[in-house]
Amino acid sequence: MKMEQVSANCYAVLIEKNLVCDANSGLINLGGGVVVDTQSDLPHGRQMIKLFGKVWPGMPKRVINTHEDADHVWGNQLFEGAEIIAHRTVAERMPHVADPKETQDLLKAASSFLPSLLLKVLHPGALAIARQLLQDYNFDGIKLVLPTTVFDERHVLDLDGTEVHIIFVGPCHQAGDTIIHVPKEGVVFAGDVLFRLCTPMGWVGSYAKWIKILDLILSLKPNVIVPGHGPVCGIEGVVEMKAYLEYLRAESRRCFEQGLTSLEASKKIDFGPYGAWRAPARIYLNVERAYREFRNEPEDKPWDSAKSFDSIYEVAKARGIQVDF
Repeated sequence: MKMEQVSANCYAVLIEKNLVCDANSGLINLGGGVVVDTQSDLPHGRQMIKLFGKVWPGMPKRVINTHEDADHVWGNQLFEGAEIIAHRTVAERMPHVADPKETQDLLKAASSFLPSLLLKVLHPGALAIARQLLQDYNFDGIKLVLPTTVFDERHVLDLDGTEVHIIFVGPCHQAGDTIIHVPKEGVVFAGDVLFRLCTPMGWVGSYAKWIKILDLILSLKPNVIVPGHGPVCGIEGVVEMKAYLEYLRAESRRCFEQGLTSLEASKKIDFGPYGAWRAPARIYLNVERAYREFRNEPEDKPWDSAKSFDSIYEVAKARGIQVDF
């Protein structure tokens, strides 16, 4: 974990492995302090607070959650008394998609002899992701703390004369996707609307909406963008991810029309220039998402997490690449 200053009053905390749960956080060091996203577990949240503490005068008055995924909200409890701001759907969905018990139970099973053997037979992908998470994360003690302030389309903060625009853009990665624009500083905190140098994952929404929101970020003409995952970038990061989504959608359509399943297509589609990104076998999730659109299925159709992890695992094994999530 490292802290990087991205403008006069904006900072990022970056998780450099850039794998699942390695979510970035932000700080706007004005108006009593605003933290953007609170990390995946309490140890990482405390480490983030220590790093930001080098530049802020005290604990921040506000927190913004960019969406409802666990790796962006599980540190909320460390900011007792802070105003926690998020889109209305984030508050509604967090108890369902960010319940820590499911992940805690998975890691407990992976750490026990007989349950891990059973996982290896039934869900090797779930076992693999659990073992990966156990290297860096400890999800004990997490209590879900929901937003205290919700908004519908836009919410504006005035921080010592600097406006911060909190803009609802979902669903594209998740239902509650939100970006934070600080026009005076030329900074966008993009949440998981932008993955940088790692394969993106989308759970709710459509390719068309996601591409539209990437175009929106480009229209803001930021100097610096803090992605939800990966290193800080400029607009080149947005351009590259947009190209990836367009490429995957087109390749998925070609395979769909050939009658291949999403898993078969994921083993066949050329990674192209994106093979060097972290966790390229996540391609399965993006192909399956495209197939759902081609089949006119609902944008919020639930995912079977264990089967999804198994498919990523199978793709990695079939392609002879490292199993990363």
